[in-house]
Amino acid sequence: MVRAIYPGSFDPVTLGHIDIIKRSASIVDELVVGVLVNKGKHPLFSMPERYEMVCDAVKGMKNVKVETFDGMTVDFAKKHNASIIIRGLRAITDYENEMQIAQTNRSIDSDIETMFLITDLQYAYLSSTTVKEIASYGKDVSASVTPLVARKLHEKFNEVHAPKPTDPKIRLC
Repeated sequence: MVRAIYPGSFDPVTLGHIDIIKRSASIVDELVVGVLVNKGKHPLFSMPERYEMVCDAVKGMKNVKVETFDGMTVDFAKKHNASIIIRGLRAITDYENEMQIAQTNRSIDSDIETMFLITDLQYAYLSSTTVKEIASYGKDVSASVTPLVARKLHEKFNEVHAPKPTDPKIRLC
């Protein structure tokens, strides 16, 4: 059985991520999507929210499961007896960083391969950061994310922009 992992912070999961998940799942027997805690990032969504959104995005995919993890990707792969780490590449700018990570992982465990999948052209511009920025201005992101993610982004940014009674610029009647 060929098992792979697809790790990421998925803050939030986009249609580009889902494209990579679907294509990976068609290549391997089992795919474990690992929603990770990235200590170098400050996510907009909590771990339970990100987990929920990824689970919703992959529902119905028989050979895909979702788990959360904290720590090294290689350790997560070993825990699942995965021989492949899946990574998506949007542009050449992703390649240098992803190659460095892949080489580091290989130096830790040479039995685990990294497989790069080039993102479908329609998603080449898409990133979680871009989606969050667009949503923060109240713009429609439904062409880039699932309906659940679009709703959660709308809710999150309405919370952020909601006037607070203590705001000195707001006069309450």
